[in-house]
Order: sequence, then structure tokens, then C-alpha cells
Amino acid sequence: MPPKQLAPKLLSWASEIDEQTVAQAQRTARLPIIEGHVALMPDAHLGKGSTVGSVIPTKGAVIPAAVGVDLGCGIVAVETDLTQEDLPDNLGPLLHEIERRIPAGIGRGHDRRSKSAELWLAQHDPRKWREEGFSTRQEERAATQFGTLGAGNHWTEVHVDERGIVWAGLHSGSRGIGNQLAMRHIDEAKVLARHEGTPLEDPDLAYFVQGTAEFDAYMADMLWAQDYALANREQMMDELLQALFREVGRGREISRINCHHNYTVRERHEGSDLWITRKGAIRAGHGELGVLPGSMGTGTFIVRGLGSAQSYESSAHGAGRRFSRRQAKKRFTVDQLAAHMEGKTWNRDRAGALVDEIPDAYKPVKRVIADQADLAEVVHTLTQVLNYKGS
Repeated sequence: MPPKQLAPKLLSWASEIDEQTVAQAQRTARLPIIEGHVALMPDAHLGKGSTVGSVIPTKGAVIPAAVGVDLGCGIVAVETDLTQEDLPDNLGPLLHEIERRIPAGIGRGHDRRSKSAELWLAQHDPRKWREEGFSTRQEERAATQFGTLGAGNHWTEVHVDERGIVWAGLHSGSRGIGNQLAMRHIDEAKVLARHEGTPLEDPDLAYFVQGTAEFDAYMADMLWAQDYALANREQMMDELLQALFREVGRGREISRINCHHNYTVRERHEGSDLWITRKGAIRAGHGELGVLPGSMGTGTFIVRGLGSAQSYESSAHGAGRRFSRRQAKKRFTVDQLAAHMEGKTWNRDRAGALVDEIPDAYKPVKRVIADQADLAEVVHTLTQVLNYKGS
């Protein structure tokens, strides 16, 4: 659908959006560093400082809280040469094998550093741009959490598409180290704004100006965390595919899509070089493939970007929350979640801790897809047969 102008410098593709979310997006759109307009995706909902599901174009500055606390969070999806008939009737053993290979949950990591973690960290040594490097504790956390899922809305899934082709999918980010780096710079931006007397409607909208030491330090840490998140997903996907192919007895990868949805990047739009922050949005340049999941128990879509100039070549990143985690836990029950997951293999033993991820807590993903018909087209529709989440 064509976007609606909700306010000066604010366009929205969302057919379902609440007043608090609109008010938050308006505060962002009124910042003097905004160049053009803020674009709200169909999955837009309230976030920290800036709206989740928004594309924020800034000139000569970046807002750390808008990029978010899970730097480089995103999704990887792999098409395999397997079909639904190749899958065993009982996927329970595969779920247990995935759980053994990929630790999940708040703060969870591996018992020891893996060779792949050591190699990646050696090639991406923070002392190359950080005078103080990382602390011993940060180094240990980055190493042991490399190849781990985390919690919240992060997941690992096995899907079957409309053709009967098997896919593997995974949603995760930069784990504890990314959160620490993000929070440090968000706090520093707030302190700097107070010190310089920068007028802000929300302290979380504090920004760093390009050309300053603070901007350079943030960008270096952010880019490192984005690379870490990308490599983290690659590592887990390799483990997931090994588990899947071992269970089936054969299989190979056909294609892979790995895309961030919490990041900022320098792009040129309408003749201007801008910093495009996608907070809960994916890049959807003309012909570019992306992954748009629904929620636990609903479908995931492989989409192809249509290169919309109005959205800065962007698309929604998922269904988007309707209810906060606290609201969902009060409103929904374990039995309701189990009904949604009927016929799927999942962590039934953790159902009580996963109620806040029930599909009813999210917007209908098919509505999101319909709302953004001018931003991206559906290439494949995936239905999960296995879901693995941390709590």
C-alpha cells in the first residue's frame, strides 16, 4: 500500500500502529539531523529511544540508541536440496542435537573457546582500532558466546516451503559483547548531549556528529559488532546444517541469505550521502533477497526487494510486536501457546518461559506482507516444522 504521511518528515506503511509508537517516531523525525523523512515499516512498534521497524536517514550524525543494543542482529536462511519427504517422522532427536550444538538462553555460552571463535577473534582483534582493547572478561564472553543463540525472540528453525523444499533458519545478533558496546556508547552520547546542551525531546535520541572522536569510536565498535553478529550466525548455521544433514543421512546447501536488521550504513539516496539506520528493518534494494519471519508458530517469508525510494530501499524485518513481553505473559497462557505449536517440534518443556513469544503477541505477518506490497515481493513462504528457542 502507499505510505501515509503521519507528520512532517514521517511516512508510515503500517495499517496497524498505536499512538505511542507514532509519537515516538515523531520525536525522531523532528531531530535536526534527519535528512528527508523517517520511514515506518508495517511492523513498527515502540522501542528504546527510536521505533523498532523504522528507517532513519541522518546527515553527518548517527544515533546509537536508534541502531539499538543488539548490534547487527539479523537472520540467516539456507535453502537445502532436501524435501519434506526426506525428514524423519520424529524430529525430537534433531531438536536435542541442535540444543547440544547451539547453546541458547540469557547469558548462555559454550563451556570453552572453540577453534572457530579463536580464529575469528584473532582476525578481528579490537586492539587494531581500540587503544584499550577489550577487558579480559569481554574477550572471554565474546569467545565463549560465539556460535550461541541468546534468548528473547531469537530462534533456530527448520522450515518447509510451498514447493516442499527444506530450509534452515536462524535469528540472532552480537550477544553480550554487542550489548555492552552499544550501551557504553548510548550512555556516552547522553552525557555528551547534556554537556553540550543539545536540545532533545528524549535523552535516548542523543547522537554523535561525524568528524568527532566519539563518532569514530562508536562506528569502529559498531562495525566490529555487526561483523561479529554476521559471523556468529554463519557459525551457528553451519552447526545447524551439520545436525540436519546428519539426522537425514545426506544433504547439501543450495543458497544462503544472511541479512542484518539492526544496523547503520552509509548509502546514497536522492543525490545525498546519508547514514541509513535500519532499526528492525532490512535492506530491500531492487532484486535483493531478504528474510522476513512472522513469529513462533507462524510462517517466514523469503522476499525480494523492489527498491522503493520512499523507504530508502527498505522492508519490514518481521511481524512486529503487538504486546510487550510483560503484557503477553499476563494475557496469554501455556495452553494457548501449545495450541499454536500443534504439529511442530519445539521446546515444550520450556513452554512456561516462552509464553511472551506466542504468535498472538505479534502483528499478523500476512498483514505486514500486504502493507508493504510496494517494498518487497514474496519469493517463498516457509512453514516451520521445528522451532528451538532459548529462555
